[in-house]
Amino acid sequence: MAKRLSHIFTTLLFIACVEKPSPYLGQPLPSTQPALFATDIVNTDAIELNGVFNPSMTEFFFTRIVDGKFIIHHIELIDGIWGEPQPIYMYPDKSVESIAVDMTITQDGKKMYFLGRYQQDTSINASLDIYVSEKKEGKWQHANLVPAPVSTPDYNELYPIVVADGSLYFISNRPGSLSPMDVYRAQYLGEGKFDTPENLGNIINGGKGSGDTFVAPDESYLIYSTTRQEGPKGLHISFKKDNEWQTPINLGATVNKMQVTNFCPYMTPDNKYFLFSRRYSDPVDSGWEGVKKGEMLWMDASVIFDLNE
Repeated sequence: MAKRLSHIFTTLLFIACVEKPSPYLGQPLPSTQPALFATDIVNTDAIELNGVFNPSMTEFFFTRIVDGKFIIHHIELIDGIWGEPQPIYMYPDKSVESIAVDMTITQDGKKMYFLGRYQQDTSINASLDIYVSEKKEGKWQHANLVPAPVSTPDYNELYPIVVADGSLYFISNRPGSLSPMDVYRAQYLGEGKFDTPENLGNIINGGKGSGDTFVAPDESYLIYSTTRQEGPKGLHISFKKDNEWQTPINLGATVNKMQVTNFCPYMTPDNKYFLFSRRYSDPVDSGWEGVKKGEMLWMDASVIFDLNE
């Protein structure tokens, strides 16, 4: 009996000591200095950007440019093992000029909103809009356009972020904007419908425009790229206090490296690590036309939350 109990104890001890799979693709954890995320898995010789996890941290998404197209990829944690990156083709016809990038996942992990364009008539300069895909029987389905009042035929809707109650934040140049591109919020009404989007106002918007935006699921803070009239461009954070957005704070030179574009902010669901992307273009201001490299970085998020005084 004693021998049997000893065997059981040894087995339980072994199970307890087995290291659980890292929710961060098995990567060594970063310091408060930015480091490349998942080299040779996510960061390769290709151009990659905007990494996000699903809320349960069992699926990781990022965008890779393949043959000149923005293609969403994902990696799944199955039976305790992270798989290999696989592309997700969001539209029925792969030959059609298209864009799929800047994804955000609902709290139940079953819906993905993203910035899209599916241009079947290449003679039309179609606007950029927001699409949604559903995960059914373990597979992401072809996406559908999120209709008005979110997407519009005449204006751009970019970089959607879904929060805990299903509402969407995004950026747009629609009428009523305070700058070339503003952050908006559309309240979720249920059954795939949204209320009229509201401009976040001049504390967040203004200056030379707003860009890629991450919003905490509980809407307690947002991180976005912006060029403020009173300071340098780059990623900024605004905390919400008494239900009001506070003056954005520049994340500083550690994050906002000069002569590159710092964008695609994202916080892991456990609020421990901050991911963002950098785009290297030549010349510097040539944007995607002159892009030479795109990479994802991550860092300990404590220094960012320390800005909340």
